[in-house]
Amino acid sequence: MIRFPFLILVLFISCGFLSKNPNHKDINLVESNTWFIAGPAKETQETINLIRQKEGIIRVTAQNAPVGEIELNVMITASNSNDGPATNLSDTSKFVSITYKSSQLIKIQAREGNKEGTGCVHGGSHPRVDLQASPEKFTTIKIPWSDFKQDGLPDGKLLDIHNLCKLNFVNYNPVSGALLEIKSVIVQN
Repeated sequence: MIRFPFLILVLFISCGFLSKNPNHKDINLVESNTWFIAGPAKETQETINLIRQKEGIIRVTAQNAPVGEIELNVMITASNSNDGPATNLSDTSKFVSITYKSSQLIKIQAREGNKEGTGCVHGGSHPRVDLQASPEKFTTIKIPWSDFKQDGLPDGKLLDIHNLCKLNFVNYNPVSGALLEIKSVIVQN
């Protein structure tokens, strides 16, 4: 004999009442947010965002004989400036998923918010992970937040997802013509 509470539970599940919280939608930062650039790139911030809006892709190319690092960054919460308050991701957020193509290794820094809660922490080191080169084809990887550790060290301090300001995509040693293309950066929320 099937019990009535069991039938109600099956009904709720099949109708989606116990599905993912609709207030916690995943965010695709390529679609939704303005991106910022610093360093020896051919593209300007305006060009990067124009291409992003028209083609749905982020594209950054190193200048000839580049000097210094290229830093491409995006706020987690949409902003028209390269700084702002941190985002408090939900406890259910476990990863960021990135679809990209890159001719060189890229370091992804996750910048946390400052103690005052008014902006990002600047300078110093940050929890980070490596984005391996994938020069021939687009690759999609899912990076657990728990992989983001201070200086990329195995025993480094873990990222605080409840105080996440922005993601920086850094090429520390660009070569002439180095290319990074990003189709999506999806933050599980």
